[in-house]
Amino acid sequence: ICSCFVSHRFGLGVPVILRNSEETESSARVLKKQMRQVKNPFGLEIPHPAAASVTKGVTLTPDCLEDCILTCYWGCSVPKLHEALQKHVYCFRIKTPQALEDALYCDYLHRQQYSIKKNDKEEKYCQLPEDAQVVDFGPVPRSRYPLVALLTLAEEEDREIYDIVAMVAVIHVPDESYRLSCRILYQYLLLAQGQYHDLKQLFMSANTTAPSPSATSPGETNTDRTLLEKAGLAEDEPEPHEETSKDCVVCQNGTVNWVLLPCRHACLCDSCVKYFQQCPMCRQFVQESFPLCSKKEQEEAESPRI
Repeated sequence: ICSCFVSHRFGLGVPVILRNSEETESSARVLKKQMRQVKNPFGLEIPHPAAASVTKGVTLTPDCLEDCILTCYWGCSVPKLHEALQKHVYCFRIKTPQALEDALYCDYLHRQQYSIKKNDKEEKYCQLPEDAQVVDFGPVPRSRYPLVALLTLAEEEDREIYDIVAMVAVIHVPDESYRLSCRILYQYLLLAQGQYHDLKQLFMSANTTAPSPSATSPGETNTDRTLLEKAGLAEDEPEPHEETSKDCVVCQNGTVNWVLLPCRHACLCDSCVKYFQQCPMCRQFVQESFPLCSKKEQEEAESPRI
């Protein structure tokens, strides 16, 4: 039952509604997003970001579940790449390097390709040839990405097994104009059914200890983000600096299992998630949420091994 009274402070005839606790709790339920678990056969890391540059090149470390092909495109056209992603949805599937090159109309400066064996984590060195005479990619807004890496499955039969058939990584490489450290800006997973998804990181709890001597200082981090924003390359997400553990940030007892959207903080357990309309970490309103694993998977993980 709702209570109602007229407050003279707000003027005559202005009703103020007071809801009881049961109604408040029922209205605080957040939509639980239905998730579909798929296996991603592709992995890519930059092992030495501080040593990378347009003139010196960059080292990439692929980590794939099957034999794959790594194709690197230097100076790839920005509009052509995004047109290619749309073609994957509406025209033809980008499952091979040749399919991407056809969709790009070969609008890039230099191409390198490597065969990657299953579970092989050998570093691959990519560099623009000297005769390309490229030291930077010009002022913003830029028309070309410094480096785009494409991972595709090498075997035809593997493309029939996996839902994810290709991964596109857009990589920032330092040059004369922007000396920010090398990093992966965007990753797109291309599905066999014709969709593509922007792969984003979750803000998980992790123990924060004293920074190492090689760690970036807060001043450098802020400068880097400002320059990336000017270049139109910064993501609209906060930098995580939370203290933490694997326990729920509210009850400190249950295991963290729920990811809140759109902020992407993974910070609540199964018991606490139903009480929050705002993220307890950043106070952003929660539109949707999804579990990292089902109750059955949790029970199997927590059960003692015999």
